Amino acid sequence: MIPLSVLDLAPIVEGSDAAQALRHTRDLARHVEALGYDRFWLAEHHNMDGVASAATAVLIGHVAAATERIRVGAGGVMLPNHAPLVIAEQFGTLATLFPGRIDLGLGRAPGTDRATTQALRRHLASNQEEDYAQDVVELMRYFEPAAPGQAVRAIPGAGTQVPVWLLGSSLYSAQLAAYLGLPFAFASHFAPDLLVSALEIYRAQFRPSPALSKPHAMVGVNVIAADSDEQAAVLATSLQQRFLGMQRGQRGPLPRPVPSMEGLWNAQERAGVERMLAASAVGAPPTVARQLAGLIERTQADELIVATAVHAHGARLRSYELLAGLREGLRSH
Repeated sequence: MIPLSVLDLAPIVEGSDAAQALRHTRDLARHVEALGYDRFWLAEHHNMDGVASAATAVLIGHVAAATERIRVGAGGVMLPNHAPLVIAEQFGTLATLFPGRIDLGLGRAPGTDRATTQALRRHLASNQEEDYAQDVVELMRYFEPAAPGQAVRAIPGAGTQVPVWLLGSSLYSAQLAAYLGLPFAFASHFAPDLLVSALEIYRAQFRPSPALSKPHAMVGVNVIAADSDEQAAVLATSLQQRFLGMQRGQRGPLPRPVPSMEGLWNAQERAGVERMLAASAVGAPPTVARQLAGLIERTQADELIVATAVHAHGARLRSYELLAGLREGLRSH
């Protein structure tokens, strides 16, 4: 069976607030742990009205404390926003508190707009690809046992060997993951254009490392499962409205669903939203199973990480429950 994991942004929905979003995240983590999901990852985004996972390490600790078995991690931490030592200390602390359960996924994008990026870093240092690669290597070094006389150590952190993943939606991220011999997660749930090409490059160029002997690719996918195709299609309009807002430069909480998107977008906007959401499975269980089987066949994914952005918390819980019921029929390559 292909491993199934969860990607959560602690969505703030229309008519609610961040406190409720964080309670729902904790509840969802407990729910999917009971259903047998492998990982529960949280993503760093800033200055977004609909996302409550900005303090990612804090929220990971909250979720890990509320669960017992499921791996909890970052999907991901946007490393250009942080000094590698700070992230090593944060995740070294988490790994010390919750041994064997913490993952660290790293991304290269800032996860926000330019003004917020400047507020986060205080200065806009070089963001060239070479700097990011060096920061990844530096961060990984802090998780190794400290060498005698090592001037700077992560305490806690040294010796914790926190598993590091690289995340991305580009060919560069795939190449770097292959070069470093790290597991790779592709953000196809919102940027699917280069998915197949990136995975081909990752597998072709992969170099075995102490962390990983062969390539391991996780594919992001939006899944909205409901008891009927019609019900799922209505639930999916919340996500469609969010991506329509992104095209228009509009932010806000996750909208309530609408009966239909007709009249809310023009043909060009609809095409843009559908392109961004191409890696999605929406419908009743048989429909979702068929769509996911096609995605797995096309990508040869080793693991799926599932985002489910629906307005009603109960519908989100139900979607993950229905998907868990399909697990035995979904096979990795």
